Amino acid sequence: MAHPLQLTITVEVTSEADLTPAETATWQAARAATNHAYAPYSHFHVGAALLLDDGTIFRGTNQENAAFPSGLCAERTALFGLAASQPERHIVGMAVVARPADGDFVAVSSCGACRQVMAEYEHRQQQAIPLLLPGPNGSIYRFRSLSDLLPFGFSAADLPEPRA
Repeated sequence: MAHPLQLTITVEVTSEADLTPAETATWQAARAATNHAYAPYSHFHVGAALLLDDGTIFRGTNQENAAFPSGLCAERTALFGLAASQPERHIVGMAVVARPADGDFVAVSSCGACRQVMAEYEHRQQQAIPLLLPGPNGSIYRFRSLSDLLPFGFSAADLPEPRA
């Protein structure tokens, strides 16, 4: 017999004034990163910032390409770039923001592919990574974990055991 499954995700709705100093630095770094996005086709500039365990911030931006599937989102450029250049670092916070090329920041959320990659990085470090996303009217959404964006994510546990 079918029965409903209720999921609950708690998201804090806050403002920049209520962020911790580390969150503020990460948030501002993500906003600044949008200035380096390569978005000549969509004109939609996205910036991501990763707060690392040593207090440094690593940035990523969306990178478009005339062959549209060849582009990459800001979240993945940040995560992949960090893994390639500083694999020993752990991420302790993340922020993602977006704006039109000639406009103000807008409420936005990560795409499905980025959500999957974000959940994988959290699994790799075996600890939750808090996330800041822009909400409506200048609010900020604070998630306790990247995985909150993808409650039924695909993981290594879903792969079949290798055959001998």
